[in-house]
Amino acid sequence: MEGISRKIYLELSGPSEEDSRSSQQRILDGLEGMGIEGRMTLRVMGKLYPLCEEAQWKLTVSLAWDGIQWILTDIEPGDTRTAHYGYAVDIGSTTVVARLWNCETGECLWEAGNYSRQIPYGTDILTRIFYCKDDPQKRKELKDAVIDTILDDLKEIEEKTGIGPEQCIQMVTAGNTAMIHFLLDMDAFCVFSTPYAVRADRPGFLPGRELGIPISGFVYCYPGKSNYLGGDILSGLVAVEIHKREEIQVFFDIGTNGELVIGNRDFLICGAGAAGPALEGGSVRTGMRACEGAVDRVKIREGKILCHVIGEKEAKGICGSGIIELIAELFLNGWINILGKFQPEQSDLITEQEGSFRVEYAHGLYFWQEDLDEFIKTKAAASTMVEYMFRESGISLKEVSGFYVAGAFGKHVDKEAAVTIGMYPDMERERLISAGNASLDGAGKLLLDRQVLAEIDEILEKMVYIQFGAVEDFLHMMVAAQAIPHTDLERYPSVKKKLEERKK
Repeated sequence: MEGISRKIYLELSGPSEEDSRSSQQRILDGLEGMGIEGRMTLRVMGKLYPLCEEAQWKLTVSLAWDGIQWILTDIEPGDTRTAHYGYAVDIGSTTVVARLWNCETGECLWEAGNYSRQIPYGTDILTRIFYCKDDPQKRKELKDAVIDTILDDLKEIEEKTGIGPEQCIQMVTAGNTAMIHFLLDMDAFCVFSTPYAVRADRPGFLPGRELGIPISGFVYCYPGKSNYLGGDILSGLVAVEIHKREEIQVFFDIGTNGELVIGNRDFLICGAGAAGPALEGGSVRTGMRACEGAVDRVKIREGKILCHVIGEKEAKGICGSGIIELIAELFLNGWINILGKFQPEQSDLITEQEGSFRVEYAHGLYFWQEDLDEFIKTKAAASTMVEYMFRESGISLKEVSGFYVAGAFGKHVDKEAAVTIGMYPDMERERLISAGNASLDGAGKLLLDRQVLAEIDEILEKMVYIQFGAVEDFLHMMVAAQAIPHTDLERYPSVKKKLEERKK
């Protein structure tokens, strides 16, 4: 692996009257003999004695790339090259997911994810931004919330693998521009206010311990292109590699924000906008992450709702893929109309409480009209981004060889259900490709391959960004998309066919 960290084993001669070089210089000279130039940290200098003598000068040094040179971040007795670990982290506004990698073999050892501890400060980013605007103490609260969520993931990983952050050298993070501002304790109001000049878009390599993450090396933050197009999208592009292809492809990351990139090796047109936390279960009363106890599959057969639960246990809530299938089934069976409103006369499972209709999808678990409304707004925002970008680029769906759909929620989403509700365009299903959590994949790719750093610069150079907020008719287009699958049913011929077949 030629990643952003290395572990090098050295067998050195000890000092003598003829050779009185310092311990520091012996190690640096040993590395130089292998073609490696480095600089030693104070922490490593403090460990040189008595470790070197006790290890009889048989040592393993940990090296972390800082963007310019190799930094010696740790020293251990003996040959510990096989214990070479690092993290990749996707910092979402709703969920934060981390993977532990063996950087010697390239094997992913474990993945853990948790809801962000920032959610109590607001389910949407804008609420969080206003909460801490011009208030350093509140800004620190949000920074600590992000760090604590990352540490929650690392603790869970350690419990499963026995490997903790003190044994890891580097961490690569990917997140949208606002979340990286929160992580670095920077005011994020610039992300949503004109002229949209953010505080920092290329933070690069930062000492982990200074951030509060006890790895020996650095935390690398993927750079962003603009206020709405952050490092999570750059990381996703690195994962799917549309910038290397001759044919035109689309990369669409749907989460709390929606980001879209159309292009190939010659050009990349991109845009982004707010979608909503509903896709990750964040604003649904019984919503949850796609983990044990989450309903992830739904069908309606003979008037009954049939659910599959992750882990085959009792249902605790419903995740993004389950929500999409539930809405698709409700619509195809006539339990909700084209506007997404419940039709209580169609099923006894639809009841009214607190002045709102709801459907019981699993024992004691309900999906409410407010949940439906929120989700439809989210899918309308997402599908409008796609419609607008194709219109502006002059590219048709027929010209696209692959339509990658990324986002943690979409890891297991059913294509048919997503097309049925109008979230995905109605195109040949083999061209609709689930990219899963591409942001996390791209973070892992960089952790293991230092050449990706040059690739990132190439992607940034190609990108042309369109600000959706400046589009005159964007809201009008979005209103039209707040129907299932769309106000213009002709755009969804396969859904129209399904409805006609069900009527027969």
